[in-house]
Amino acid sequence: MSPRFRPLGQSIGYLLAASILLACAGDPMVSGLDPFAPMVFKEGTTKLPVNPPNPSTLQNFYVSQQTVFKFAIDTDSILIGTDGVTRYIVVITGPSGNQQIQYEGMRCDSYQWRLYGAFENNLWRENPLGSWQEIKLQTPNRYQAALAQGALCNFNSQEKNLKTVLQSLNPSTFTGGTKPTNSYGVVN
Repeated sequence: MSPRFRPLGQSIGYLLAASILLACAGDPMVSGLDPFAPMVFKEGTTKLPVNPPNPSTLQNFYVSQQTVFKFAIDTDSILIGTDGVTRYIVVITGPSGNQQIQYEGMRCDSYQWRLYGAFENNLWRENPLGSWQEIKLQTPNRYQAALAQGALCNFNSQEKNLKTVLQSLNPSTFTGGTKPTNSYGVVN
């Protein structure tokens, strides 16, 4: 039989095989370009701040009734990264007035935080052991959870609008460490 004249069944078989190969080539599971596949997190570079927190831009925020510490975030330091990490300076003040100043990052997608460094003796010092830690919800000093719930995250995604973050940090509307109220809405 001449190659120019194949039986109809054989030609259909070739067409079917070719269409299967073409379909597989465009299949995202085969090509690795699945738009619904989970993304692998790749953190961008983080540089420690140059200056200490600015006292005029420190914004206090409520954490819990059980804590004896006071917490503030330097609103000038908030950096909403394209890598999904929001970075910020937090100031923790103890009952005696001693302060601990830290530069941290928060991931809303995985509900984690990381300590990049601390401000000690008028210098920023990198935390060489810094790794991503789970944000704790049930501890008295749960300030990362308060920041995540009240300002930096929009459910499980990063809040991308700095103006929205700053408005959320307003003490009269901050909801991160929701204060207990009675049935009349009066804060206890």
